[in-house]
Amino acid sequence: MAGKLQIPQKVTALLVYGRPPLVFGGMLCALTVMWTKSPELYTLGVTLLIISMSFDIVDGWFAARFTPHETLAHLADRIMDKVVYAMIFPLVSVGMMWRLLTITPGYPRIEMLHVIFVLILTVVVLLRDNFAHFMRSRAGAKGPEPEPSEFTRLRTAVAAPVGVLLYARAFYVPEGPSSFTYYWISWMGNIPLRGLFFIEILFLIINLGSLAGYCRKYGAAFLDELCLGDELLRRKILSVFPNALTVMNAVMGMLAVFFAYQGRIREAYLLLMGAATFDKLDGAVARKLGLTEPLPGEAGAPKSRINVGAIMDDIADGISFCIVPAWIFFIALSSVSDMEGLRWLPIGLIAMVYAAAGIARLIYFTLDTSPIPGFFKGLPTPAAALLVTAPLIMLGQAVEGNFLGWVRFWALFTIFLMIMTSVLMNFYPIRYLHAGRLMSRKPWVGRISLFVIVATVFTPFFGHVSLLLQAIYLFSPFFTRQIPSSVAASESASSGEDQME
Repeated sequence: MAGKLQIPQKVTALLVYGRPPLVFGGMLCALTVMWTKSPELYTLGVTLLIISMSFDIVDGWFAARFTPHETLAHLADRIMDKVVYAMIFPLVSVGMMWRLLTITPGYPRIEMLHVIFVLILTVVVLLRDNFAHFMRSRAGAKGPEPEPSEFTRLRTAVAAPVGVLLYARAFYVPEGPSSFTYYWISWMGNIPLRGLFFIEILFLIINLGSLAGYCRKYGAAFLDELCLGDELLRRKILSVFPNALTVMNAVMGMLAVFFAYQGRIREAYLLLMGAATFDKLDGAVARKLGLTEPLPGEAGAPKSRINVGAIMDDIADGISFCIVPAWIFFIALSSVSDMEGLRWLPIGLIAMVYAAAGIARLIYFTLDTSPIPGFFKGLPTPAAALLVTAPLIMLGQAVEGNFLGWVRFWALFTIFLMIMTSVLMNFYPIRYLHAGRLMSRKPWVGRISLFVIVATVFTPFFGHVSLLLQAIYLFSPFFTRQIPSSVAASESASSGEDQME
């Protein structure tokens, strides 16, 4: 038996420990390319990173099944990940600036924006790795480590391919040899910026979501010893995590406006999806950390819904899902209002009505004295924001193709949606299921939605698919109104099934 395991052990060691030398070789090639602009070394560097990426895909599988030291192998795999990402992502940040100054002189502002965005992405990637290591080390002292979350698995799967793609872009050398290998590698280095922004925004959301997942998983156990039984101090420290997610919600919304000003509605829509993700996570993290429960000495006292966390959440939601969609609508429609037949549109008034209706809905939600657990009264603002913004993607495509008939149709359709959504957000007899808790209770719902979005994000049908998904939620009360509140309010499948029984 030992003889049969000998070869797999060597294969596992090669896969786990072989990545850093490959990435280090790619770094040396990149540094030489910056000095000599050699297309041969550029090709070699990208090839080394592709081999390293291939090792990263299969090393965990080998480590778990073909070595007698599974725990040690997984630990080594994580350490190698930290080493690899610590080399490649700072390297591509430098490479993007080098490309900007030497390969694309006279660059447009969007190129500089991309360089800045890659730098932010690099900081988030390294922050996430160090934070994850710190939280895992604390949890390891308190018992067995739980299974990784969906965001963590997804981040592990996409980090290496994104690193290879950014490397190929950063150190691209034009006018290389006419070989088949250079042809395909140079194709990766010339992917349009719109496609790169899609990938990088998704990767940013995944990393931030993974950070939130670690807070949710380990946050409560982490402070048990630190606070020495002081529950009030413990809650004050823990509240930093959901509040940080709330701030990221607002930041994503403001970034969406910035991209909309550049005429990139798709990227703005993706950032709004990120804001909606953080809006889901901040509440889930707060509930997981026990911040929504009364203090031990206040168990019988009525709990006020107006507190610092709730006010911060309302402000972030008001920015991301009320003001920002109205702002994006105004930007998109203003660019086409001078076309024939559209000058009469009261764009500014409609945008202000939508923003005011969303803010009124948030105020009602905060002051409501008889909420329905697991349901929203009226259309929630995140769903409304995604619903009214989705047609703007098709409007932008129609403007780019100079299809005046479709421009008029999507402009009028968006105006109709803005008005209808303003009413539905404040039509409180309609009950909408809490989509975030549904995804926690039934993970396959979130997985299917994510797969559909990722599969269509690079196609002309992304806006149509997004509009369809939001339309399904818009009409969902016809099918979800019979679900008991006790089931709708649960965030795990087991608790929901128990309450159904």
